[in-house]
Amino acid sequence: MPDHILDYFQYTFSHLNTGGGRTKEMAPHKPILLLSVIQAYENKILTSNQIPISPELTNLFRSNWNLFVTTNHTPGFALPFFHLKNEKGNWWELVANPGCEMWVQNGKLSSFSSLSAAVAYAQIDPKLAHLLQNEVTRQVLRQVLLSTYFPGRAMETARADTHLDELKREMLEESPSEYRAKLKSLKTRLDPETYQIEIYARNTLFRREITRIYDDTCCITGVRVAAHYSFSMVDACHIVPFYKTYNNHPTNGIALCPNLHRAFDKGAISIDTKYRVMVSPTFVENEKSTYSLKSVAGKQIELPKEERYLPDPEALDWHRNSIFKG
Repeated sequence: MPDHILDYFQYTFSHLNTGGGRTKEMAPHKPILLLSVIQAYENKILTSNQIPISPELTNLFRSNWNLFVTTNHTPGFALPFFHLKNEKGNWWELVANPGCEMWVQNGKLSSFSSLSAAVAYAQIDPKLAHLLQNEVTRQVLRQVLLSTYFPGRAMETARADTHLDELKREMLEESPSEYRAKLKSLKTRLDPETYQIEIYARNTLFRREITRIYDDTCCITGVRVAAHYSFSMVDACHIVPFYKTYNNHPTNGIALCPNLHRAFDKGAISIDTKYRVMVSPTFVENEKSTYSLKSVAGKQIELPKEERYLPDPEALDWHRNSIFKG
């Protein structure tokens, strides 16, 4: 890649709008986010010019913040991720989730929950992605950030911690009551954004575990689409909603394609004691359609291969009695 492209991004990284000035202290959020993105490329978490919001990236942000930031600034992932789109050159653009385009274009996504709801991913200039995929130019850009915003600090890299591994262990091994008590305790101790990120990470791990257990396959229709990039045709569906019990154990989940996920959440379908599909008689649909809900009535769902991950009978009983419109 021509040297002038590297020169351009060296200049860009050293002239970020960090809110500093004669009377204001430089905010470290954007440099920390970019250091985290660089590390994500180094660790092969990122492999294209798309930067999704992920537990891995938020975890790197937290680790780099703890390593480099010595001021009294409050850590915040949402604002730098959102405001990097305002840097000159349009090298960081936000791609909205369907229906959120105007929100992303005209709004101010200041909280993590609003950011993760509205934004699908950030898309960086392909030339920058190429630089970050190369070890030599990646180190050059990392050094620019360190020398500009954290002078005197060595070329350090935040250590990969075991936070996500610990979250997964808690999800799989702790009882629902222990898990719920821990989350309630975190809510009282953490600032709102950190707590939102914690819940996001835990729910993301739940989705990943459910899609893994069900082999990316809808347990009712058998739909499965595999691709070499991150893509799934199924959702991880809580049987008892997370907000009611804080239960992210895989036995409180099943894998459903999006239309059946919505039908399950709204009570149009449920699952009986023998793991067969129940369809509510309280609505009207086009029964001639190949995709009619009534066409799956009585169908046995596909169950996980590991017996320990079978859907919890008590959770299904709650769904039949509290949600299903029988």
